[in-house]
Amino acid sequence: MRAFPLTVTALAAALLLTACDDGGGKSTDKNSSACEIGGVSVQIGSASVAPAAGDAGEVPVSITNQSTPCTLDDFPGAVLEAGTAKEKLPVLAGAKAQKLKLAKGDSASFTIAYVRGKEGDANAVAAKTVTIALPGSATTRSFPWSYGPVALKGSGPDASVSAFQQVGD
Repeated sequence: MRAFPLTVTALAAALLLTACDDGGGKSTDKNSSACEIGGVSVQIGSASVAPAAGDAGEVPVSITNQSTPCTLDDFPGAVLEAGTAKEKLPVLAGAKAQKLKLAKGDSASFTIAYVRGKEGDANAVAAKTVTIALPGSATTRSFPWSYGPVALKGSGPDASVSAFQQVGD
């Protein structure tokens, strides 16, 4: 008969937890708005630069929340710019976005992977700038692109962005 008291205890705990729900299945945390470029620091870290045409490289991008808690709920945006030409980078094939909540001081990162193009080649983007956007925010921030031209593949750059990953604990 020991199973009965344990079952009753488990049922009571489940009812207590359900009583805390707002019924909509969504968080009632009012401090979970989208992260904004103005409320976070964005840094492009030490890159694994592709040394020659055809080589692959990776550029890590770190986001650290400097403000109130916020949420990253989709993929980052990245656009390579070469003069007036702008090339939006696609999401890495097979990547899955995860929802990350960042308290003040918390960090997340993503990676821009690219294949280096040949200098002066019509099949390469001579990128000078990369513009970063966070999901749910229209604000962007631009950084110098000093990693060489990016090869073209099909109708766009041979480059992609990964999903955000939590940094630290």
